[in-house]
Amino acid sequence: MEIAYRKLTENDLDVFIRMRIAQLREEGTAEALDLVPPLKDYYHRHLADGTFVSWLALDGEKIVGTSGMSFVEKPPYFSCPSGKIGLLSSMYTDPAYRRRGIAKELLRRVTEEARAYGCGSVQITASDMGVLLYTDFGFEKNGNFMQYKL
Repeated sequence: MEIAYRKLTENDLDVFIRMRIAQLREEGTAEALDLVPPLKDYYHRHLADGTFVSWLALDGEKIVGTSGMSFVEKPPYFSCPSGKIGLLSSMYTDPAYRRRGIAKELLRRVTEEARAYGCGSVQITASDMGVLLYTDFGFEKNGNFMQYKL
């Protein structure tokens, strides 16, 4: 098995979205609505304006792993003087392809994209399954993270 890597294109979106939904289901997210239309809208807009990038892992023509990085900007602060932040998402590997280093390589590639974009940090809300990957890569937990649902 030779895994190849390339960036996501508009032509990949149907498969990419199916894999994103599979990831959310695997994480135990309750399905309250059809997520396909808003995901298509998001990826079309943000691929076009360069504020979302994804690397894919392929076995032949089959997409077996995904990653995603959204770029956001907020006022600069001391630990991130550019104010640019990468928000990591869509880290998913087909269950039949896990434990082969695919996720680690995808993570390396999207964090390099964030560095090239000028981000001062990358953030993620990690699933229980992903915590080991991220801590081994060098991510640190931030006990200050809070969220308010609207």
